[in-house]
Amino acid sequence: MTLARTHCVALLGVEGHVVEIEVHLGGGDPGVTLVGLPDAALREARDRIRAALANSGEAWPSGQITISLSPASLPKAGSMFDLAIAAAVLAAEGAVPPDPLAGTVLIAELGLDGRARPVRGVLPAVIAARERGHDRFVVARGNAAEAALVPDIEVVAVDSLEELCRWAREGLFPEARPPDPAPRPRRPADTEPDLADVLGQPVARRAVEIAAAGGHNLMMLGPPGTGKSLLAERLPTVLPRLDPAAALEATAIHSVAGLLPAGSPLVTVPPFAAPHHTSTRSAIIGGGSGHPAPGWVSKAHRGVLFVDEAPQFGRGVLDSLREPLERGEVVLARASSTVVFPARFQLVMAANPCPCAKPGALCDCPAGERRRYFSRISGPLLDRIDLKVELPQVGRAELLADRAFAESSAVVGARVLAARERAAARLERTPWTANAQVPGAHLRREFPVEPGALRILGTAMDQGRISARGVDRTLRVAWTLADLADRDRPGEEEVAYAFALWSGRAW
Repeated sequence: MTLARTHCVALLGVEGHVVEIEVHLGGGDPGVTLVGLPDAALREARDRIRAALANSGEAWPSGQITISLSPASLPKAGSMFDLAIAAAVLAAEGAVPPDPLAGTVLIAELGLDGRARPVRGVLPAVIAARERGHDRFVVARGNAAEAALVPDIEVVAVDSLEELCRWAREGLFPEARPPDPAPRPRRPADTEPDLADVLGQPVARRAVEIAAAGGHNLMMLGPPGTGKSLLAERLPTVLPRLDPAAALEATAIHSVAGLLPAGSPLVTVPPFAAPHHTSTRSAIIGGGSGHPAPGWVSKAHRGVLFVDEAPQFGRGVLDSLREPLERGEVVLARASSTVVFPARFQLVMAANPCPCAKPGALCDCPAGERRRYFSRISGPLLDRIDLKVELPQVGRAELLADRAFAESSAVVGARVLAARERAAARLERTPWTANAQVPGAHLRREFPVEPGALRILGTAMDQGRISARGVDRTLRVAWTLADLADRDRPGEEEVAYAFALWSGRAW
């Protein structure tokens, strides 16, 4: 046999496309021709595969070898095609029977010694191939637990090309589906972040609870040492765990980004991402030459993106957050393709009150310098922040007094979960599950608040203190406050408090 076919998957962002690999063995001078828009790493596969075959006791075919990757118009990148190409070469030579490889998707990189190495993006690749009818996958053992997250498939884990050949020829192989990985050792409970650790800031703790209950964005202003970073880091501890669909979405992105920890293939806790203020727009949004990579907004998908020292970021970098905040995704257009990364996250920003960050009377920053400092945070971006709170400097007396009132993440998380369930029940027949997701027009039409409560917002609009978008966001926060209070709909008290949180004292 001089022609053989196998299958692999090409990834564009987190979207997979099944690729048919055809290998034809012809006469003439020895050589390898690889066609089908391969990138540099994929073009190097011919040398890796040749060495892997030789070191696995297999013969490299003589004559001309033509390798076609179809569809030819689809860009293909990375080393995940190595195992599939090697299997197709061996099947075309007649060294392994083609029947076990028919319909099987092979995903792994090969070392020069024939070892099968794990690669990024196995989960979205397997999901895409499963949706197109493939139900058997051969992957490196390091990717087996990740691939096995997809139901109703057979996963064959190999350590080397030699094991693949033995399986194809004789069917001799250990369990096709690997056992569940051993759980990672957890940190002691007393070292886990807990909301009760942040003392002296009851209003800010309440804001974190409201943000978690409704999925709202949050801005914190205060001098250093008041607990802004601590509060942001503890927001995921009061968020509900991800449901199965959201967990697969987050895991797929972390797989493509190479962030999945060993032994924990499934992301079940809302991710927390905190980029440095020197991060570029491409690092935040995603991109890169050739094969675009997910940015911080996508790594925080279904979780929290914390922008600390927000005025230190470039204004263009901060404004680039506006589109993913509205659309829940990032679209990166390239000459050869368009890549879409999910990016539905909660934004938490923190800032000092001035460049010098000195508290109170110790600050000597001129008013003009303060304005320039905050001018990097544009009005349209602030308009998309639902909650804005100021954290005051706290003294020893406040810290000691607050110890009796600070609640743990478990207690607050229980209230958050109850509020989320209440909102989900109200939104059961809609595409949304949290208050922050509901469009303003639908909110006003289907879920009106008490008539008297709207007078507050009407007066604020007449005075130019709130925009139409701000009204919608205030109403969403009011609904969250009603859910936390177990009320049927917001009243004047909830709307007034929601407006105070939206407007903030520093703006």
